[in-house]
Amino acid sequence: MSAETQITPDRISRTETLIRPHIRRTPVLSVDMVDFGHAALPVQLKLECLQHSGSFKARGAFSNLLQRDIPKAGVVAASGGNHGAAVAYAAMRLGVPATIFVPSVSPKAKTDRIRGYGAELVIAGDRYADALAASEVHVARTGALSVHAFEQVETLLGQGTLGLEIEQDLPDIDTLLVAVGGGGLIGGVAAWLAGRIRIVAVEPEGSPTLHYAFAAGEPVDAPTEGVAADSLAPKRVGSLMFPIAQSYIERSILVSDNDIVAAQKALWDTVRVVAEPGGAAAFGAMLSGKYQPAPGERVAVLVCGGNTTAVQF
Repeated sequence: MSAETQITPDRISRTETLIRPHIRRTPVLSVDMVDFGHAALPVQLKLECLQHSGSFKARGAFSNLLQRDIPKAGVVAASGGNHGAAVAYAAMRLGVPATIFVPSVSPKAKTDRIRGYGAELVIAGDRYADALAASEVHVARTGALSVHAFEQVETLLGQGTLGLEIEQDLPDIDTLLVAVGGGGLIGGVAAWLAGRIRIVAVEPEGSPTLHYAFAAGEPVDAPTEGVAADSLAPKRVGSLMFPIAQSYIERSILVSDNDIVAAQKALWDTVRVVAEPGGAAAFGAMLSGKYQPAPGERVAVLVCGGNTTAVQF
């Protein structure tokens, strides 16, 4: 069964109804780029960094735990930090045991959240791929349910509820900028919007997973480096999201580490929004000028995560 027939607007809508009691409806903040030293241009910031567990990942976590059968061994997730925190939070709320595998690059802000939600935390290797491999061994040994960060239908259905919410909150926008790592977020959002709003992907230069996939015509391995490596640097985008991306994502823009850090700083200094590197990447494309809106274009930017302790830049 193809991704397009599994990750449908109807299923996303039903998932939204199911998870709504467990997630926040996050706010939209209207800003003007003149406040950031640019020409006047209104931009809408969707602040999913204020979601439970500090990122959009709570949507996919609750979608999995509420729509799949949970064994006595509980759930297991591999994560750079945000997905693990979200699964740990959902498991805590639903009374399910959780074991979370993270790489050594996972920031303290994220590992502290995971421990704080009562999950068992295991540090395995230096990159997400290492944590994923260790989690798969754990699943084989214990029979726990694996909750994948992006290569799982229920995960994309959950992330797709953010597209539904954005369209309800901002029905008149032309363009939405979304950061990409494994692609679960942008894949789910694109499946909901289905071409009604232009979607532009934003990726770090050090981990251009979707950029490489578009060039190759299929998901392929990409570098896994950069300041946002904990959240935007799996080896490749998911196979579930890629056909959706080919259908509905206009293009991928690459931003530098300096662009990302500058966006973090600008969001904090100007509007007191705390964003982690991955959460600020999409705004980095606007701030750096690497995305240039057309005259009159109505733009929204997804600020997708805020799990960082670094607010003094």
